[in-house]
Amino acid sequence: MNKLTKVGLTALAGSLVAGSVSAAELTASGSAAMTFTGGDEKSNQGNGWTMADSVTFSASGDVNDIGVTLSIELDGDAASEKTNSGTSYSSTTSMNVVDSHSISLDFGEAGSLTFAGHGGDGFLSANDDVMPTASEEPWDVVTGADTAVINGFSGNNMFTYKYSHESGLNLTLSYINASDAVTDVSYSDYGVTYTGMDGLTIGYGTGDVENVTNAKSTESTLFAKYAMGSITVGIQKNEKDLDSGTDTESTGIGISYQVNDDLTVSYGTNTIEKSGSDDQEAQAIGISYTMGSLGIALSMNTVDNINNSATNDRDAYQLGLSFAF
Repeated sequence: MNKLTKVGLTALAGSLVAGSVSAAELTASGSAAMTFTGGDEKSNQGNGWTMADSVTFSASGDVNDIGVTLSIELDGDAASEKTNSGTSYSSTTSMNVVDSHSISLDFGEAGSLTFAGHGGDGFLSANDDVMPTASEEPWDVVTGADTAVINGFSGNNMFTYKYSHESGLNLTLSYINASDAVTDVSYSDYGVTYTGMDGLTIGYGTGDVENVTNAKSTESTLFAKYAMGSITVGIQKNEKDLDSGTDTESTGIGISYQVNDDLTVSYGTNTIEKSGSDDQEAQAIGISYTMGSLGIALSMNTVDNINNSATNDRDAYQLGLSFAF
């Protein structure tokens, strides 16, 4: 190739790139929190204090009229974090401080597609408990009470597609390709919500979980929330049907009251039922108060028959102080 032709093609390629890619917008946001958990006499909580910290960097721009966003979160908690195994939340240990990271493609009216290397959520995991609360869920805070929470499956390298129609109908589709390190059988779920009536949210989702071969379950959730001025009420029903084993059902009810722009209080219950076992019954009172970027939250939880065991009743509370910047 002669030098003149090579220079011409290089200039053409440069002009095509310049015309199809806009300058990226770089942003950073962060948060930090101190939390004290206590009151549970049956669990060793150490000194009770924990710290959370997170800084998220985002780069966004247009590529051939498609909005592209890269998001990377640096999180000290990534060294020891809670993960959703498909059957419960568990702790993992890693020296990697890069936590959630994803690439999102915005197709405008055609919806958006997100590929999450880590930290992705399907419809079921994102909506395992959407009842109104000022602080934590009833099954949280108390050790072991989250074991039987019905939450679908989430894992690394997840695709999530979302579409919203002007009528208020919203669709979510999620997919994880099969991998021995994540899920033995490919996972998918879908969900729809309706928000077309002022104050009302209705949702339904379902998916098949088989992260261990021949241990398949079909999980689903159905929920409704309604906001009337300062009061929000909700009810949610989750089911987990196993091909072989004991099925599980849970029912959550919640109510929250926004006292003013800064103060919110709530009360919620959650019951997990397993055939032939005592029902796990959880309840929580939550209080939250915000002052600009400073937040204070208190959750007081009581759980009877933890993990459907009649001899395991516990109380615990959690007080948190958070900062956003």
